[in-house]
Amino acid sequence: MNKTLWILLDDRRGSVGQAKGIAEALGNRINIIEKQVVYNILGSLPNWIKGRSCIGIDKKKSDKIEAPYPDLIMSTSRRTVSIARYVRKKSGNKTKIIQLMYPSEGVGICDMEMVIVPAHDSLSKQQNPKSFVITGAPTRIFTNKITAIRNQWNPVFQHLPKPWVSVIVGGAIKNHPWPLENAENLAIKLREINQKIGGSILITTSRRTGSEAEKLIMQKLEGIPMYTYMWGEKKENPIMGFYTCADLIVATADSVSMCSEACGTGSPVLLFKGQNWLTKKHLRFADSLIEKGFAEDIYSAKALEFKPSSILNPAIEIADKILSID
Repeated sequence: MNKTLWILLDDRRGSVGQAKGIAEALGNRINIIEKQVVYNILGSLPNWIKGRSCIGIDKKKSDKIEAPYPDLIMSTSRRTVSIARYVRKKSGNKTKIIQLMYPSEGVGICDMEMVIVPAHDSLSKQQNPKSFVITGAPTRIFTNKITAIRNQWNPVFQHLPKPWVSVIVGGAIKNHPWPLENAENLAIKLREINQKIGGSILITTSRRTGSEAEKLIMQKLEGIPMYTYMWGEKKENPIMGFYTCADLIVATADSVSMCSEACGTGSPVLLFKGQNWLTKKHLRFADSLIEKGFAEDIYSAKALEFKPSSILNPAIEIADKILSID
């Protein structure tokens, strides 16, 4: 009989997307139960205070955390750590914990089976014996789905001249604003690429882009054939179409999930790192994608000749590792 895995899902969209990517990679090889967690006012308490408990969750709005307890439980964010440890305690330490991303400081990982750590994280976290080190982040981009998604979206963009350059724009990071100079330089580089290869731009922005930066980019790209999806627009989000239909993808390097999704398509990916913006961790991440042949720097002399050496999706590696747990 297949083992049972609970996946704790909260309001962290990036982590939820990664967890769902792992779930899809696992498929029907394990019995997966998603547990939606909604926090109350105590949800932001540090884990060293919450310990092994369900303190901080709204029990009326959350799925029930009660027996029968699973063989495995995946904590998908720092806030869900205490819940996973509670389940392990209530199961008589039979439930094994898989932690997606390293838990907050002050929380020991002695009762965790595996901690999934990105290669761009600190060296001390990578070297922990419980750490399973991956490049990038698990995503829901799988090669066996790409053709179906492409067939869905191709007709939407068919009126635009090829090649299609998909542009995925992020923006500000916590305590790191996105300078307007970066938005302008990105647009200048996109126009330069369009002048060299022609075609069209499929562009989307995020909530972190900001209205001023968004407006500046669109002004600089005026006259180029485009399909646009601006943050908050009331129409179907074409992001999966942008990923799968692109002849070339340009992504800002501020989002690990976004760049990992781009590198999971098999299309050439160019990264925009900008100036005075990315954290050291983000820069390590972008550089790791470039060094391993998943992407290229948009300012590289050979950028428009770049072809990825392989396709990125650590969800498959993680799924195989989970299935090997006794």
